[in-house]
Amino acid sequence: MAYGDYSLIRMSSAGRIVTATIDNPPINLLTRELMAELIRFSRELADDRDALVLILKSANPDFFLAHFDIAAILEFPVDGPAERPDPGDSAYHQMCERFRTMDKVTIAQIEGRIGGADSELAMHFDMRFGVTGKTIINQMEVPLGILPGGTGTQCMPQLVGRSRALEVILGGGDLDADTATRWGYLNRALPQAEMAAHIDALARRIASYPVQAVRLAKAAVDAASLPEAQGLVEEVYLFRQLLRSEAARRTMARFLEIGGQTREGVLRIAELNAALGA
Repeated sequence: MAYGDYSLIRMSSAGRIVTATIDNPPINLLTRELMAELIRFSRELADDRDALVLILKSANPDFFLAHFDIAAILEFPVDGPAERPDPGDSAYHQMCERFRTMDKVTIAQIEGRIGGADSELAMHFDMRFGVTGKTIINQMEVPLGILPGGTGTQCMPQLVGRSRALEVILGGGDLDADTATRWGYLNRALPQAEMAAHIDALARRIASYPVQAVRLAKAAVDAASLPEAQGLVEEVYLFRQLLRSEAARRTMARFLEIGGQTREGVLRIAELNAALGA
C-alpha cells in the first residue's frame, strides 16, 4: 500500500513489515504537526491489508519522543469550568487505541528518552524495547502542575502496578531501562549494538507466520481484558476459526513432517518454529 506524504515521519516497507522513523529535530517534540501526522499514519496503517508488523523508531539517537509541546498545551482553551468529555472525543486517545487494537503487531524501538504523552503513546504498542543505560522514561506532567492526560494514569498502572505507577507519575523522576524492564514497562532492555538486530529478527519471525494466526492471536490476548468466562469463550471461538484455515492445516502437517512431535523436535521447538515460517 502506498502511504501519503509525510514531513516528520519516514516510512519503508519490507514484505509485511512497515518501519516508521520519526524525525522532528532537535528533540522529536510531539508538536501539533507531528501529532497530526501520527494520527493520519495510524489510520493508513490500520487500513493496510498487506502490513502485519510495525516498527516505530526515531531518527534521533538521544530522543525517541521527548514529550508533547508545552507551549501548545498553554494554548488549550480554559474558558468556563472543566467538563467531562464524551467517550471517544479525543483524537489522541483514538490514535492510541488504534495502535493497540489494529490487526498488526506494533513494536516501539525506544533508543533514547521518552516522556509525557509520547510515553503514553508507546504504552499502547504491543511491545516496547529499550537500550540498557540509555533509554529513559519520564512522566513530567505533575511537576508542571498538570497530570498525564493522554491515557497515562490508566495505562501505566496496568503495566507496572498502581504503586510503581504512582512513583513514576508523582515523583517526576527518570525510570531507567533496566528498572522499566523489571517493572514491565519494557519487554527487554538490550545493549545498543544488539537492539536493531533483535527487533528486526523478531519482526521478520512474526511476519513469516500465517497472517490470520498472528492477527487472531493478538485479538485473543486482548480478550483477556474481558471477564474471564467471556475471554475464554472468545479464545475458543478464534481458535476454531483458525483450525478451519488452510494455512493452519498445511503448517501443522509440515510441523509433523519435520519432527516437531518427536523428542528431538520438542527440544528444538524454537528452531522448528523459525523453520515453519521460512
